[in-house]
Amino acid sequence: MIEISDSAKAYFRKLLDQQGVEGMGLRLEVKNAGSPSADCQLSFCEPGQSSATDLEQDCGGFLLYIDRNSAPFLEEASFDYEEKPTGGQLVIKAPNIRGRKPADDAPLNERVQYVIDSEITPMVAAHGGFIHLAGITDDGVVQVRFGGGCQGCGMSSMTLKNGVEKTLLERFPELKGVQDVTDHSQGENPYA
Repeated sequence: MIEISDSAKAYFRKLLDQQGVEGMGLRLEVKNAGSPSADCQLSFCEPGQSSATDLEQDCGGFLLYIDRNSAPFLEEASFDYEEKPTGGQLVIKAPNIRGRKPADDAPLNERVQYVIDSEITPMVAAHGGFIHLAGITDDGVVQVRFGGGCQGCGMSSMTLKNGVEKTLLERFPELKGVQDVTDHSQGENPYA
């Protein structure tokens, strides 16, 4: 399932041999799969530590255990080990880890949701917030709902105009505007 170059296999075998545990393998899991903060977690896996639902990939000298729920996000993933003048570097490519970009002809709400998840949410996540697509009106107004640290924040109207609306209107000229439908009186720092 995962494409692993010969140089990466040799690198992994060397690391596993250094552990001194017979039958030691590796386990791969995607944390926060399908989100902008998705990340691969590769760890040593002693015999008996893998999950009963893990998928197994024989890598010629060791086993790679793949978390079953992570597998769809690891399609087209690859490992390579590149020698550099300053040492070696493991290169992991997982193009679907954050989810797949919708096709250009996908429904508007799917394309808008993808931009919110991949471009806008990471900007507000640094402040403990997130944004959800609540809907799109028939006349082309995107309705969003703020959450976390953004719900009740006095700066949410600025974030809406200068961040969310600006980004969405640039990406989707067919949209007419963006509307905040959040009940800010219920947030961490509510305002009326």
